[in-house]
Amino acid sequence: MKMNEDFLKSMKDAFELLRTKGPQEATTAVQRALSGANQAHANHAQPAYTPSNANEWTQAWTLMQTQMQTQASPAPHAPAAPVFDADTPGTFSTHTFSNAAGQRQYKLYVPAVYTGEPLPLIVMLHGCTQNADDFAAGTRMNEMAERHGFMVVYPNQAQAANHSKCWNWFKPTDQLRDQGEPSLIAGITREVMGRYRVDPARVYVAGLSAGGAMADIMLKTSPDLYAAAGVHSGLAHGSAKDLPSALGAMKGAKMQRNRARETPQRPLIVFHGDADATVHPSNAADIVAPFDADTTTVSAQSGAASGQRAYTQHRHVAANGVEAEYWSIHGAGHAWAGGSQRGSYTDPSGPDAAAEMVKFFLAHPRRD
Repeated sequence: MKMNEDFLKSMKDAFELLRTKGPQEATTAVQRALSGANQAHANHAQPAYTPSNANEWTQAWTLMQTQMQTQASPAPHAPAAPVFDADTPGTFSTHTFSNAAGQRQYKLYVPAVYTGEPLPLIVMLHGCTQNADDFAAGTRMNEMAERHGFMVVYPNQAQAANHSKCWNWFKPTDQLRDQGEPSLIAGITREVMGRYRVDPARVYVAGLSAGGAMADIMLKTSPDLYAAAGVHSGLAHGSAKDLPSALGAMKGAKMQRNRARETPQRPLIVFHGDADATVHPSNAADIVAPFDADTTTVSAQSGAASGQRAYTQHRHVAANGVEAEYWSIHGAGHAWAGGSQRGSYTDPSGPDAAAEMVKFFLAHPRRD
């Protein structure tokens, strides 16, 4: 479908309905827009398509999600050209991985301290409209890698796969092990492990927004590969199965699924602003819900460093000993906490999510 001016206006109207009326009305507007575009195609004797077409639903969804993210939490700036932290002495190189699900570029940071000994590896999944360079600059994860001695790999979502470069966390085929995008991300992870000496017990995955949702998918579907995950402003695995449920989940609606009955397999650290208007904060609680079933320990502490936002840190230890941390950042919107303004969608007022994730990861190697 060619997204003409009428369709774009219809989508903007749908976004306004999402903001004021909720996901059901917004979804109806999306369907109406797609049906109208379908009629226009028919009038020109071109092949018709329907809202059930995955590509059309994805175009509609990604446009709405980008509008939501931009209007709710405008970026301090969006770099016009790729940037990366030139102050770090390691190497930051570009590679391409392909498998049956497609092809993705990725960037790999290898710290200068690497001399061939096994190092940890962190997989970083960017949010919508971002790329590897932008995400590296905003999170400052390469600086952390140099300081603590680990590698970082940043898979790049292809615009051909998603108009706004969002990871397709809401599509059923992209929520399964060894299929779709999970197979690409896992494949990139294994490729790096094959090229360099990586400690297989210390491989982690983290992401922001759509990337955070995909990080939770990767942890849940590949616990034999990833030792722990970090989810920033994201959603839980299984939160959506299509466009309507994705819109609903972002607004805080719940699918009929009892996560409290799930047994957590791997440690998890979650960050979410309690003023996030793009992805409702209830999604963070949904991510850690499995840790609340038969939980042996729950503790909370509040804090705020000088010049930083206040936060409440919840620590959960499930009955099987698996740990989770949930950082609720007071007054924060949809942005990476403690990030650098050199990248988009960051909140420099902290707390420092990258530093806390690294601390959590290194304390939780895979033990089986």
